[in-house]
Amino acid sequence: HVQLVESGGESVQTGGSLRLSCAVSGDTSQTYCLGWFRQAPGKEREGVARITQGRNDPYYVNRVRGRFTVSHDSAKNTLYLQMNGLQPDDTAKYYCAANPGVCYSRAPLLPSQYAHWGQGTQVTVS
Repeated sequence: HVQLVESGGESVQTGGSLRLSCAVSGDTSQTYCLGWFRQAPGKEREGVARITQGRNDPYYVNRVRGRFTVSHDSAKNTLYLQMNGLQPDDTAKYYCAANPGVCYSRAPLLPSQYAHWGQGTQVTVS
């Protein structure tokens, strides 16, 4: 079992930047595919980006590609999401999630594929 704790969310102005962090702890016996998701009020949770622990295989949904960067620090076992050029429609609660195994490059980024979730961190852009 793995535990995930997000941090770094806050209120920023349009065009600003934020870096979200997700501390990963618990099960270290296997590799996890780590994902970032977000959910705005009244909307479904949607995928943002994903990366496999310890690998350089980032994937982004079209809406954030070129603005967001996902990374994983193996030494700290921490997942990051660097967000630049933030827009009001980026406002949401951001969640990190983990699923055992590597990320599959051809798989869509869907919440249903992830077994473990953090509690989320709020990002507000105005």
